[in-house]
Amino acid sequence: MLFASFDLVSALATLAACLVSLTLLLAVSQQLWQLRWAATRDKTCKLPIPKGSMGFPLIGETFHWLLQVFSKIFSHEALESYLPKIQLVIKDTLRAWSSNPESINVYHETQKLTFRMAIRVLLGFRIPDEELNRLFEVYQQFVENVFSLPVDLPFSGYRRGIRARETLQKGLEKAIQEKLQNTQGKDYADALDILIESGKEHGKELTMQELKDGTLELIFAAYATTASASTSLIMQLLKHPRVLEKLREELRSKGILHNGCICEGSLRLDNINSLHYLDCVIKEVLRLFTPISGGYRTVLQTFELDGFQIPKGWSVMYSIRDTHDTAPVFKDVDVFDPDRFGQGRSEDKDGRFHYLPFGGGVRTCLGKHLAKLFLKALAIELASTSRFELASRTFPKITLVPVVHPVDGLKVKFFGLDSNQNEILTGTDAMLGATV
Repeated sequence: MLFASFDLVSALATLAACLVSLTLLLAVSQQLWQLRWAATRDKTCKLPIPKGSMGFPLIGETFHWLLQVFSKIFSHEALESYLPKIQLVIKDTLRAWSSNPESINVYHETQKLTFRMAIRVLLGFRIPDEELNRLFEVYQQFVENVFSLPVDLPFSGYRRGIRARETLQKGLEKAIQEKLQNTQGKDYADALDILIESGKEHGKELTMQELKDGTLELIFAAYATTASASTSLIMQLLKHPRVLEKLREELRSKGILHNGCICEGSLRLDNINSLHYLDCVIKEVLRLFTPISGGYRTVLQTFELDGFQIPKGWSVMYSIRDTHDTAPVFKDVDVFDPDRFGQGRSEDKDGRFHYLPFGGGVRTCLGKHLAKLFLKALAIELASTSRFELASRTFPKITLVPVVHPVDGLKVKFFGLDSNQNEILTGTDAMLGATV
């Protein structure tokens, strides 16, 4: 009995010591951070600094030559070469959605679509569908745990993320090796080709680890945000059938859509860029449903904000979503209205930083042109070859974490259309129709 009481007292004392140590550590950390906070004050400026902190920067700088590489990867010439492959991936995906007798989870399926686009188009990997699906599941597990607390314990999210990353990199290494050994039959230079060649031009032979890291970064950049925007696009076309019909009218007027079919050879980059209403639709989707909430920037020169100095060297966070919600140039900010970007109104032309779904300044998203091209190609295929309807009674609520998406993923039933814009029956439906 005595020993049991001693064990209890010992455990309580240990717990108390841990709590006291943790409290002291937090107090010391806070004092050190306040000292650092005060030390960053620009002494040439008489204004006070604001209270509190905007947070630590999350993402560091990358190599300057890598920025040049990514500029080539997302150049006009590169996008022109990607477009036929993007269109093919989207066509195959919509065909699969339409042949499914059940409704689909749009957010999950657009994640698969953007992953497939990154693998097939950006990286040029010739991975069988079964292996591609397995890699997608592994990649999802990696993404779900990428922001876990760095506690390496069994069954922790951090451990699951590390294991998923290792498995993913093994699959990517195999795909890279096969790609390097088989260069025949290529009719365009993909992003990985450009990355390798640019490395050689700068006298840098990229190691396999660097190739795997670069590959993973490209997939990551093309994955979550594009899937979020694609889901938002489909939901808005469902909510606003007049917008969808207006899109079809524009496609017909430009000679892209004829008798219910996309005219062969009509989907070129210059043709797509001439579709002004389509551009307005994509802009409005990105204004109202910006995939990410904001970003970080480093202050290059001390400036004043609301009577306070923001010193050079500080990291500050800007909010894209709040900017779009409060910008005075936008009328009825909660209304989905693509015409606000039309030539008669041009609400986004009245200021530099009222509309910034891809950030702004020199650190704007390098892949924004590819993202918009993908969304436009998806919208064209949706307007031309598919009919789709909501499979739930009401539209789902929207969550903002980790990116904007419907809480239930958005349940939608897709139907294929023939050249006369009639539904293409599935095999089961055709059999049922024949027996009636």
